[in-house]
Amino acid sequence: MECLGGNGYVEEAPLARLYREAPLNGIWEGSGNVICLDVLRSIQKEPAGLEALLEEINRGGERIRGSAAAISRLLRDSGSVESTARRIVESIAIAFQASLMAQHASREAGDAFCASRLEGDWGRAFGTLPAGTRCEAILGRSRLAP
Repeated sequence: MECLGGNGYVEEAPLARLYREAPLNGIWEGSGNVICLDVLRSIQKEPAGLEALLEEINRGGERIRGSAAAISRLLRDSGSVESTARRIVESIAIAFQASLMAQHASREAGDAFCASRLEGDWGRAFGTLPAGTRCEAILGRSRLAP
């Protein structure tokens, strides 16, 4: 109460919801681990599926090809892939997103995504895209034409 005041106890504040949902975090974490292990199991069971996925990622262009190679290294180099399952699945998801952005989004949005997600040019808070990001061009696509 000294640290949070009444915010943790009144229903109008988001903190009360977070406390109510806290017991669910353990369930969610367990489900997330199971999903990651399922992805690894499917890769081991059907290696052709991984090859198809890596081909699709590579369609995103030269900038993204390194991500496909990094995924292959993670799967090959990990002594115990189970311990790095979340990192592997996260790498797959981000690389696939980057490929789709490069292929189907505006150039500005794809560049911002790749710079911030693949190349690490980001901060730890929202609104920390790389300098030079063409935000107006990205936002312009979301505006309705008059």
